[in-house]
Amino acid sequence: QVQLVESGGGLMQAGGSLRLSCAASGRTFSSYTMGWFRQAPGKEREFVGGISWSGGRTYYADSVKGRFTISRDNAKNTVYLQMNSLNPEDTAVYYCAAGRGVVPGVRPHEYDYWGQGTQVTVSS
Repeated sequence: QVQLVESGGGLMQAGGSLRLSCAASGRTFSSYTMGWFRQAPGKEREFVGGISWSGGRTYYADSVKGRFTISRDNAKNTVYLQMNSLNPEDTAVYYCAAGRGVVPGVRPHEYDYWGQGTQVTVSS
């Protein structure tokens, strides 16, 4: 069992940066691939990016590639999402998720555990 808690969301002006954190409980965190998803009002939950269990491989949606960076610290049981050059289209609730796949999946059903989400709002 893994419990995930996101933090770091907030209100930011366009062009600004935020770093989200996702703290995990449990001793097996390092064995999970981790993903970040987001969901805007009236839209489906969409993949933002993912990171392999070792942190050696990362994957990003085209919409955030070059602006967002995922990293993890297995010693701290934490995964991060650094978001730069934010724009209003990035406004959403952001979720982290843990999965057992060899590589991070891009679909929500490929993940076993989810955090409660943190709101990110970007004003123009």
